[in-house]
Amino acid sequence: MTVSLISMAQRVLSLIDLTSLNDDDTAADIMALCQQAGSRFGTVAAVCVYPAFVALAKQSLQERGLAQVRVATVSNFPAGGDDIALAAAETSAAIAAGADEVDVVFPYRALLMGKGGLGADLLAACKLACQGKTLKVIIESGELADEKLIRQASVLAMDAGADFLKTSTGKVAVNATLPAARVMLEAIRDAGGHCGFKAAGGVRTLSQALAYIELAESLLGADWVSAQRFRFGASALLGSVQAVIAGQAADSAAQY
Repeated sequence: MTVSLISMAQRVLSLIDLTSLNDDDTAADIMALCQQAGSRFGTVAAVCVYPAFVALAKQSLQERGLAQVRVATVSNFPAGGDDIALAAAETSAAIAAGADEVDVVFPYRALLMGKGGLGADLLAACKLACQGKTLKVIIESGELADEKLIRQASVLAMDAGADFLKTSTGKVAVNATLPAARVMLEAIRDAGGHCGFKAAGGVRTLSQALAYIELAESLLGADWVSAQRFRFGASALLGSVQAVIAGQAADSAAQY
C-alpha cells in the first residue's frame, strides 16, 4: 500500500455525500449514518437524507462533534415532477428544517417532451426557496440518455442558478456514467467553471471515484476538484475507501 494511494483515498472520502434515501429508513438508520460521517479515517462532506430526517441528522452530527458536515436533502424526488409550486414548497420546507443543501430533481420528462422552459421555471422557484443555501440539480442523465439533452438540462439548470449539477437520483436503471459526466463537466467548463458537479449512483470503489476526478481535472484543472465544487453521492464508497486507508484493500486504483 503506497502513501499516495492512501492519500487519494482520503481525498475521495472528503468528497462524499454519505447517502441514505431508502423508503424504509428509520431514525436509528439515520443516527447510524451520522456516526459513520466522521472517523479516524476522515470526515465526509455531507450526509444526504430524506426531508423528514433533516433535523435529526443535524442534531446527531452536532452531538458527535461533526457540525462541519453539511446536511443535504432532496425535493421533487425521485420522480422529477412538473409541479412548480410543490417542488418549491418542498424545498422551502427542507430549508426551514435546517438543510444546508437541497438536491432537486430536474423535470426531465418534461424536457423529453420539449418543455425545457418548465424545468427552468421550476428550478428558478426552488433557487428562490433555497434562501441562499446550496441548490444541487439532479439531471437524471441516464433517463435523458442523449448527450444533447444532458447538455440542455445542464445549461438550463445553471441558468436557473444551480450551484451543483448532479447526475442521478440513484433510483433508475442507469445512474452515473463517465460519458454523461463528461457532457455535464464540459457544460460547467463552458459556463465558466463556477457550478459544481456530483456523481451519484453506482460509484462504489476508489478506482471508479478516481476516474471521475481525473475527468474533472482534465477539463477544469487540478485545483478545481474540492468539496466546494465536487461530490460523490454514495454509501458503499465510504467502506471501500476506508478499507484502502486502513491497508485492508489495495483496490484496482494502484494504476493511478
